[in-house]
Amino acid sequence: MAFDFKKEYKEFYMPKNKPEIVNVPPANYIAVKGKGDPNETGGAYQQAMSILYSVAYTLKMSYKTDYKIDGFFEYVVPPLEGFWWQEGTDGVNFTDKSAFHWISVIRLPDFVTKKDFEWAVETATKKKKLDCSSAEFLNIDEGLCVQMMHLGPFDDEPASIALMDEYLAENGYINDLSSTRLHHEIYMSDARRVAPEKWKTVIRHPIKERE
Repeated sequence: MAFDFKKEYKEFYMPKNKPEIVNVPPANYIAVKGKGDPNETGGAYQQAMSILYSVAYTLKMSYKTDYKIDGFFEYVVPPLEGFWWQEGTDGVNFTDKSAFHWISVIRLPDFVTKKDFEWAVETATKKKKLDCSSAEFLNIDEGLCVQMMHLGPFDDEPASIALMDEYLAENGYINDLSSTRLHHEIYMSDARRVAPEKWKTVIRHPIKERE
């Protein structure tokens, strides 16, 4: 049975649809950075998706090639995630998608090294005839956060964020969003195959204790 991050780390991928506090350990990711409306057909975000998945699946299937990764075990590619922000905006303004800056990521198993990652970028570029050079090997240490499962369209997220903020106020915490600690989403549904009202998205915000 292939290792499945969603099942092994349910506390990070399958929270309840009510706020909770969690301490997220550091992890390595494939990352592509960009800006602009994620819904733009053929835009930067959709190009980033192609790069992310090309590199992710090259690593996943590496055991079928001559390149061997130390400590490799078969695994399910983890869900797509995204970190989002807008210049000069406190939080996220969902009505102005063209102003989005984003870092799209897919988590890597701990056994994947920077050297393995570089091999995958080079291999994916050749095999897929797709320039994957914008992919980065990124370590992210989120630390103390509040999170919940949001059900429904992305544009309805402010209602869930309001519940998270209320929960923080009641429990002695405040948001700690900054240029380095960002609004984070984990996409547990395939938006191409599931109706918007059934989308499941983990929303996660960095927090700190109120002084």
